[in-house]
Amino acid sequence: MNTKNLVVLALLAGIGVVLHTLMPAFLQIKPDMMLAMMFLGIVLIPNIKSAALMGIVTGILSALTTSFPGGQIPNIIDKVLTSLIIFGLVIVFKKYSNTTAGVAVLTAVGTIISGSIFLGSAFYIVGLPGPFLALFAAGVLPAVVINTIVMVILYPIARSIFKRTNLSSTAAVTQK
Repeated sequence: MNTKNLVVLALLAGIGVVLHTLMPAFLQIKPDMMLAMMFLGIVLIPNIKSAALMGIVTGILSALTTSFPGGQIPNIIDKVLTSLIIFGLVIVFKKYSNTTAGVAVLTAVGTIISGSIFLGSAFYIVGLPGPFLALFAAGVLPAVVINTIVMVILYPIARSIFKRTNLSSTAAVTQK
């Protein structure tokens, strides 16, 4: 992993924490805007070390900014597992993971996976402050919509920047 990649991942994590902090909570659960930045980092720099690093960093940052009661550990579990699952999906669906439509689908699926892992781990670790389906509908479904829209807007821009600046030799944009 080179310094340029670390800087890109750090910037994405920083943007993600700002978005996560500003997002209001509904029924004590925030739609997780940090996921879009994590997914963008994984798609742009598709290697296991970067994916794991993004999972750990975004998990810690999400834990620090969560409004969910006892949501610190579930946030870390969720982000680490989700980052590795998304990395696996990016590798398996390499042909589609460098298109805007493919990245949008990965984002929607990844957000559902993340929300399910978060709520499931929170249920077992600290309990839920409401019914699972209500929390899923209030927090995860809006996040799916918002993250997918954000990714459809940001991915082509980020991909263009990566192509023009040659930021990463392992970037998905160079695989096509």
